[in-house]
Amino acid sequence: MKLVRGTDGVRRCSWCGKDELYVGYHDQEWGFPVDDDRRLFEKICLEGFQAGLSWITILRKRENFRRAFSGFDFTRVARFNKRSIERLLGDAGIVRHRGKIESTINNARRAIELVEESGSLADYFWQFEGHGPFTGVHAHTPKSHELSVDLKARGWTFVGPTTAYAFMQAMGLVNDHLPGCAVRPRVEAARRSLAGAPYRPSLGSS
Repeated sequence: MKLVRGTDGVRRCSWCGKDELYVGYHDQEWGFPVDDDRRLFEKICLEGFQAGLSWITILRKRENFRRAFSGFDFTRVARFNKRSIERLLGDAGIVRHRGKIESTINNARRAIELVEESGSLADYFWQFEGHGPFTGVHAHTPKSHELSVDLKARGWTFVGPTTAYAFMQAMGLVNDHLPGCAVRPRVEAARRSLAGAPYRPSLGSS
């Protein structure tokens, strides 16, 4: 992982390349802290769909996924049935993988249970927030292993430690924009602005 300077003169993490959609995602979404339950659910499901694929592939299909999965309203997705699965398997706009489709429906049901227990998905997920000095970008971390193990124990699927860490990076539970990336200070400021939230009791710099 390294920094690159775009045609606009802005230094960014190199993974976003030059694709306008990907650059916009890097600049406006990736790493900014999210406390909206529907967005958290959407992201962890899409990370599951990404397994074996690239994120840009999923990003280009994201609006199709949103239409197919009722905007990732997990209370609605939890009611999907066999007919819904067949409909989704026939939808060329998404990744037509039966196991991942069934996993999303299962995880929606598990999300409802988690909200009943924890109050919100945000309350739950932000318990795994990481902070401390930047030590480099990793495929997974002890925190992501902890999150993965806990989700699997609760019946969630397609939530391995690498998937869990990609989710943590994207949703701002860690700030993995490289030092020198123009977006990193903005992400850090956004993380600090949420430090007083009830599920963010000990947010530090990362």
